[in-house]
Amino acid sequence: MVDTTVGREAVRDPARRPTGTIAPPPPARRAPGPPRRQPLRRAFDRVLGWPAWVQVLVAYLGSRVVAAILIELAAVFAQNPAGVRDLHPDYLDMVTIWDGDWYRQIAEQGYPSHLPHSEQGNVDYNGWAFFPAFPLLVRAVMGTGLPFTAAASVVNLLAGAGAALVLWRLFRARATGRQGERLAVLAVALWCVLPPAPVLQVAYSEALGALLLATFLLLVVRRRYGWAVPVVLLLGLTRAIAAPLVVVVAWHAVTRWRDRQDDAWSTGERWSLAALLSATASSALLWPLVVGLATGVPSAFFATQAAWGQKPSDGPFVPWVTWAWEQLGVVGVLLLFGLVAAGLRQLAGQHTAWLAPELRVLGVAYPLYLLAVVRPITSMWRFLLLDLPIAAALASAAARGTLGRTLSPRWRWRVAAAVLVGLVAMGWWTAVLLTRTPWADSPP
Repeated sequence: MVDTTVGREAVRDPARRPTGTIAPPPPARRAPGPPRRQPLRRAFDRVLGWPAWVQVLVAYLGSRVVAAILIELAAVFAQNPAGVRDLHPDYLDMVTIWDGDWYRQIAEQGYPSHLPHSEQGNVDYNGWAFFPAFPLLVRAVMGTGLPFTAAASVVNLLAGAGAALVLWRLFRARATGRQGERLAVLAVALWCVLPPAPVLQVAYSEALGALLLATFLLLVVRRRYGWAVPVVLLLGLTRAIAAPLVVVVAWHAVTRWRDRQDDAWSTGERWSLAALLSATASSALLWPLVVGLATGVPSAFFATQAAWGQKPSDGPFVPWVTWAWEQLGVVGVLLLFGLVAAGLRQLAGQHTAWLAPELRVLGVAYPLYLLAVVRPITSMWRFLLLDLPIAAALASAAARGTLGRTLSPRWRWRVAAAVLVGLVAMGWWTAVLLTRTPWADSPP
């Protein structure tokens, strides 16, 4: 009989294993796999694998769904029934709230044949204050049988989608490398969640205005001056934004003239650019001229604007300085100047250096124009939605940090935090400004 004691002891105590005994193989170890990524990073990387234009549309559609939910919640829980003449307000009631009701009247009944006057003899509120491109386009869609609310929603949702795509092309017009392309997509995504972004799907003209504005700027950047002429004329019938565009086109012309030795341009291009500059300047006065001719009162448009408190006779910037003085005195005026200077510095600083120069000029000219001609009202939030470089500066600050020139290692978290802040701000804007209590509220 073979004594197996030694073998058993050797297994228990390897040091006592007899010479020549073959040791059992060590247990197999699993090969290390790739490091596990965090859920947020996995979601980002999955989306970033899609074509850029698909990313833009997903960001736009996702933001519209969230905005629709916010509008419905505001209608149910925050809207005063008297503000929409409905005991149970819902999403569709919010589509025609505030200026949306004026656009509805224009689309269904047209503009008034004469200027109405108040008991004091002043020009009263009337539809001539509102530019015609949006309500007439909605009226054309209503020809299919859709009611105004549905037609306005369709027009704005499609115009907003087009604006997002053109804005993406505009943001990446001068962007270089993968980082520039990524920043362009992120900038559009943040533009979709700016506080007043829900206005893109109610009966206002911001969506159509953004589409035409982005298209015009892209054509100028690409030097398609002839195509830009009808776009800027149509923009002059959509939004009061043509005046700062004169500065953009003039700057573009001066730059091309200065660089003519290194960047030759033909005589035909010079004449086309001169025609564009003339068309842009004419566009700024196109609708006031039409209103004057239609009513027989040359100053009808400005008299109508005065009914809402817009009085050019007060002087540029004066209402804002007066308002700041009334609020906090010298401190208020200094605070106003400081905020404006800081904002303009960001729009002209390193966080917009990756954009086309024409877009950066607009970023500075447009808010200065608003401060010059618009009195202090809550609608300024909505007007700034058309200051397109704001979204680009926010995207750069979120993804690259304050002083960085490359994407931060934690850019996904930073962008997600910026989007979350934007969604919260959208909820505030919808619940506080979009809702209406008659004679006790400020318009969005």
